[in-house]
Amino acid sequence: MSETISLPFTFTKDGVFYFSRRIPKELKHHYYSSRIAYSLRTRSPRVAEARARKAAEQLDEYWYLLRSREADLPGHHMLRTGQTSGGGSNAPQPTVNSSSVLLSEAVGLYLKQKGKNRPATFQRAAERSCGYVIDACGDKHLEAYTKADANAFRDALIKRGLAGSSMTRVFGTVRAVTNFAASEQGLTLSNPFTGVYYDREAGVSDRAPFSIADLKKVQTKCREHDDDLRWLVALVSDTGMRLAEAAGMTRGDFMRAADGSLFARVRPHSWRRLKTKGSERDVPLEGEALWAAQRILAQETTSEFAFPRYNKKDTTNANAASAALNKWLKEYVPKGCSMHSFRHSMRDRLRAVECPADIVDQIGGWQTDGVGHGYGKGYPLDILRKWIGEVT
Repeated sequence: MSETISLPFTFTKDGVFYFSRRIPKELKHHYYSSRIAYSLRTRSPRVAEARARKAAEQLDEYWYLLRSREADLPGHHMLRTGQTSGGGSNAPQPTVNSSSVLLSEAVGLYLKQKGKNRPATFQRAAERSCGYVIDACGDKHLEAYTKADANAFRDALIKRGLAGSSMTRVFGTVRAVTNFAASEQGLTLSNPFTGVYYDREAGVSDRAPFSIADLKKVQTKCREHDDDLRWLVALVSDTGMRLAEAAGMTRGDFMRAADGSLFARVRPHSWRRLKTKGSERDVPLEGEALWAAQRILAQETTSEFAFPRYNKKDTTNANAASAALNKWLKEYVPKGCSMHSFRHSMRDRLRAVECPADIVDQIGGWQTDGVGHGYGKGYPLDILRKWIGEVT
């Protein structure tokens, strides 16, 4: 343990070494955080020390350049406008639109206008994705980026080991930031980050749905354990909710319809946002989901949360829930199945009883194509309950 503590610019989490270094006060205006921290992707102290030392040296060099750029140039008062000292070279200098912005500034514009009332993950995604571009190609004015830069960016992401699906998200964020900033600044921009080729299937594993036998096995185990973790599993298993939706519910989100039946009201909360506007819905509780809701409501507690252990701070800790429950599931389900598989399974189960697609979408909070589906309030609870009852 002492060896771990003695390594400069590092800390460990779950045995993995992370690089961490405070940004100098005079350079903080260049960053969106006061500290740089990221995984060194190793458990070896020797490898971690070498990687941390290299990262620290790179930062020292870059910070020296930043300080030099901001310092007064010696002899600046002797320079002739439009000429360089010493040779009068007329080498052309890069020209940019007077309204142009650096990519780092574009991120600031994007977050200022579009980041209002958005979760912290929205800001982190924009900063991280554009940070990858700056690491690979430098912090340039938007018009200065070329297709060669975009390809170099792609290659850097591949070198980082990102899966095709992750690269798609990163590229999408970079395009959104650059297009928005260009529009705000009145720039005519042919976005080089559009149409970049890469294997979108690379490193992507299919999420397998549960078989009916595996589903029933897991649900039986939930009844045997009969604790809050298994109530969460059971709730997701017969509603098809996203794990974060269920983990962030309050006891008050379980409501009774006019006929006395229970349903879950899925609505955004300050501690847990929803993925889309269409995710807001009422889901009838049948089968094991009904059992889970009844067990939750039967508990004597002062907490407003259905699952207090995942709501101890300002944000629902859905990642912790996912890690714990997926670890437990491994013993009972085939490889490739996870908590998210319940969502795939619910869709398959509803298909198997020939449930209309728009009802399936309403139950799961999926987006339904077509303008007409945006009209009205959707199907009433008794219709949704009928179809869920067919599969539970």
